[in-house]
Amino acid sequence: MDEKEIKRTTDPRKKAEWAKSASNLQNQRRQESSGRTETEGGARGQASRENAETLSGKAAVEDRERRRARNAGSSAGKSKVRKRPAVSEDGQERPKKRRPVSEDGQERPRKRRPISEDGQERPKKRRPVSEDGQERPKKRRPISEDGQERPKKRCPISEDGQERPKKRPQKAEKVSKNQKKQAARPAARKAQTKRKRKRRVGLMILLLIILGIAAIAGAFLWKKYSPSKERMDVKKYYGIENDSQMAITVDDQIVEPHGMISDGKAYVQYEVVRDYINSRFYWDANENKLLYTLPTDIVTVEIGSKDYSVSKEKKSEDYVILKTEGNTTYVALDFIQQYTNIDYEVYDSPNRVMITCDWGKKQVATVKSDTQVRYRGGVKSPIVTDVKKKDEVIVLENEQNWKKILTKDGYIGYVKKNALKNEKTKNVTRDFTEPEYTSIKKDYTINMAWHNVTNSTANSGLQQRLADSKGLTTIVPTWFHVKDTEGNLESIASTDYVNYAHQAGLEVWAAIRDFDGGIGSNDESLQLLSYSSRRENLINQLIGAVMQVGIDGINVDFEKISKDCGVHYIQFIRELSVKCRQNGIVLSVDNYVPKGYNQQYNRKEQGVMADYVIIMGYDEHNGSSLEAGSVSSYEFVKEGIEETIKEVPAEKVISGIPFFTRLWSETPKTQEELNQEAGTEAADYPMKVTSEALGMSTARDKISQAGAETTLDETTGNNYATWEADGVTYEIWLEDATSIEPKLQLMKENKLAGTAAWALGQESSDIWNLILKYVN
Repeated sequence: MDEKEIKRTTDPRKKAEWAKSASNLQNQRRQESSGRTETEGGARGQASRENAETLSGKAAVEDRERRRARNAGSSAGKSKVRKRPAVSEDGQERPKKRRPVSEDGQERPRKRRPISEDGQERPKKRRPVSEDGQERPKKRRPISEDGQERPKKRCPISEDGQERPKKRPQKAEKVSKNQKKQAARPAARKAQTKRKRKRRVGLMILLLIILGIAAIAGAFLWKKYSPSKERMDVKKYYGIENDSQMAITVDDQIVEPHGMISDGKAYVQYEVVRDYINSRFYWDANENKLLYTLPTDIVTVEIGSKDYSVSKEKKSEDYVILKTEGNTTYVALDFIQQYTNIDYEVYDSPNRVMITCDWGKKQVATVKSDTQVRYRGGVKSPIVTDVKKKDEVIVLENEQNWKKILTKDGYIGYVKKNALKNEKTKNVTRDFTEPEYTSIKKDYTINMAWHNVTNSTANSGLQQRLADSKGLTTIVPTWFHVKDTEGNLESIASTDYVNYAHQAGLEVWAAIRDFDGGIGSNDESLQLLSYSSRRENLINQLIGAVMQVGIDGINVDFEKISKDCGVHYIQFIRELSVKCRQNGIVLSVDNYVPKGYNQQYNRKEQGVMADYVIIMGYDEHNGSSLEAGSVSSYEFVKEGIEETIKEVPAEKVISGIPFFTRLWSETPKTQEELNQEAGTEAADYPMKVTSEALGMSTARDKISQAGAETTLDETTGNNYATWEADGVTYEIWLEDATSIEPKLQLMKENKLAGTAAWALGQESSDIWNLILKYVN
């Protein structure tokens, strides 16, 4: 059977017989060539293999073609089938290319395995050897039950008992360039799709990362900027420490929770009443009574009583007006409301009272919709309370995007600006008749001077003093002194003096002082004024003396008032004003130039109770000063006027000027003196300073005697002189027409009630014409 027949046949048995005969022929040729030399054997072996391949190659080629056809079919024409070896004319395959030939024409032998030391080829690696030294046999196929190896799986058998031949691979068709391109397109699309898929995956991962970051950022921003739902503890908000306390809101401020509910009535501590509601209520802790000063009456309430008195008239309420718990005094709000223009409302949960004292124009707004009031302006601030749609609130402040508001039930907090609408100005009022504290007002500019009378004999000097003066309207003799802390009075008042002054057309306002006779310290003034009974005793004696002598007015010159004594001092002025109104007596009160350390004198309340408030525009530098200086510089007087008229109506203010000056003596301090003053204010001054008060004429005489010259000190507005004698340096700032005139100009420019001078007898004769220029 030749090669063409083998290719055409499909009978596997014929192919097997042909393969077997080819194999036998190959084995025979191997035996014939076994005795040849090594070189010849190598060439013959190569040739016999080629012959064997020629004989058996037909079947092998056929198998390879089938496999390649299958592979070619699975790859959809991706590659061509390899060409079969060329066949000669006699049907034999052409031999493969031989190995290179040496110079003698012999084929170069194959590479042998490495040679051992004894010249023999090293044997191939054997299979592992068992324990008995025998090679382990190759793994056999599984054995059947009869001990025979299970045959390999055969091809399926047809109905006639023959094996079904394997499907021959289809002959690969030639592929054109277009077919190659078409075949390559799915692969290109697949690669492109793969790249797109990779890009999509990358984009998805990137998107997930961005979303993750955004989620974290969103959570952070939400936590930072989202509105807090936290609610503030309202007890903490109001400062309530126990259930017996009642919180208090007065106008736009929350005060300490010093209130209580008792027998269905609201009570607040006296200190809250005094500091926030009505300062005219006065509590006498020494005598346990509450006082309230009306224009012509004094209301008195005893502890634990429903009764009270208005001057000598007895009245009563259906509740206890004044209660105490330990050292704490509580006043019923209903009683306070009788004498004060207030309105109040009591709420529970927690117990609190909303008190309105401030009336007039206020900014109000309406709530757009239900919202929260926060403790501070910010969404993270805790919630204080809620307000409902259409609630009216008072707008207190604007703060960027927030508004500070006051709710009708006494909460103060913040809402967003856009939570309010219809903001407008509203006039909030309450029907109440304020008591009128009337004053006596002169229809002329007052030209007043103090007459320093130290004893009864000095009263006879009035005629000479008046002869030396011009244009005086009022004279103030220093007649009254407080004898002791019980409120007893010392008086050197003279009826003849009053009558002579009246004949000269002058009013007499007698001065009462807490120094220069009798008491003379801060403590003594406190002991006197902190007891209602002692104040009453002093006032009754004073009014009695004034009425007895026919005095026109009282001038209060209390200069020993400490901060602790201030509240008692102003109550003394109130009570004295009642008696003065009842008897038509002018009440004037002397005051220092306003400074931070003398606010206890309460000039504002004086401006209500007294007829005139006098500024003592002198003693800028006094006998206890640690350095030399002007008694009354221009700026000192100007400051006194400007600060006083901020609290007191200008038509009630009298500006005081000095008719005296001081001659200062300065010597260097010794080391011993400096050591003694170490750590004190005096240690900051290296010169030891003393002074004496001199009248205008006497001061001029001192300068002339020393041969000194004066120059204008433009800082103070005084004529200044200095000289040395016997190791002492002398300085003086004169009070004369040069320094007095600018002060009188200030009085006129500010439309004050007049001027007052300390003291008669110290002025130079030319000064009166200057004063008349400004008072007429």
